[in-house]
Amino acid sequence: MNMHTARGVLATILLCLAGTLAAQNYPAGPVRFLVPFPPGGGIDTMGRLFGTKLSEAIARPVIVENRAGANGMIGSRFVARAPKDGYTLLVNGVNFVTTPSLFKNAEYDPLKDFDPVSLLAIAPNILVVHPSLPVKNVREFIALAKARPGAVLFAGSDSGSTPHLAGELFKVLTKTDMVHVPYRGTGPAITAILSGEVSTMFMPALTALPLIQSGRVRALGVTSLERLPALPELPTVSESGLKGYQSSQWYGLLAPAGTPSDVLNVLSGHAAKIMQSVDMKERMKNSGSVAIGSTREAFAKHLQTEFTKWDKVIKASGATVD
Repeated sequence: MNMHTARGVLATILLCLAGTLAAQNYPAGPVRFLVPFPPGGGIDTMGRLFGTKLSEAIARPVIVENRAGANGMIGSRFVARAPKDGYTLLVNGVNFVTTPSLFKNAEYDPLKDFDPVSLLAIAPNILVVHPSLPVKNVREFIALAKARPGAVLFAGSDSGSTPHLAGELFKVLTKTDMVHVPYRGTGPAITAILSGEVSTMFMPALTALPLIQSGRVRALGVTSLERLPALPELPTVSESGLKGYQSSQWYGLLAPAGTPSDVLNVLSGHAAKIMQSVDMKERMKNSGSVAIGSTREAFAKHLQTEFTKWDKVIKASGATVD
């Protein structure tokens, strides 16, 4: 072994020892969660709920900081450039993987600039229609959309939002010509479908549940591959005539790329225990979500699948934001 090779081996050993020591002492102080959206939304709510539980588990403060702007880009870029020590983490959702395809200047790579920690939960949308639309299930809805090209209007909470992209994926797979109508947020979009201004929306489950129960909208299918525990009688879109269709919001925890594996394992282990607890499972069910708490490897695979899928959908639909 020459001197150059020996130095390289020694450096590798020292790095491994440093990572192990960091994990043994981790966390030695407060942990910061960056939420790249304003307070009050689903990602913020998930970050604060999980942060509280993690703080209890590690006996250290978990500080949630909102750094909103540019569809989540500002906060995500900040974490990508943060120290690789496990003390600055990102809580994000599906926007994390769609933004680089929607914007030309995302300035971060979701698959290279971050280390996945855990997929915390999945929050499906529900395909709902105004009661006046003469359809009772997904198959009838697809037939109607094909028979009336350009006539079916679906609401979205702004361009590039989860409800918007759920509709674009539906259009691509069914080869139908539905028209997206963007609104400034979920609230105005819901008002539009309740008034009959538009007939359709891929609505967040938490928002949709009371409207379905009151009969103000008609539910056709859940956008996840599994039925929603809160509505077990409602079939998925996939089992209702559009096999393989899946479009859900999700919440995940990420660290800057290069964070020591032992530190990531500590965080991932806590995430699994917290999200699979009876309390969190019940909380997620009541909010129209499903608790996950995945391994690092499973979350990495999920990110790759989501990025590939949405990049194709965005390119096929021509959806852009800038």
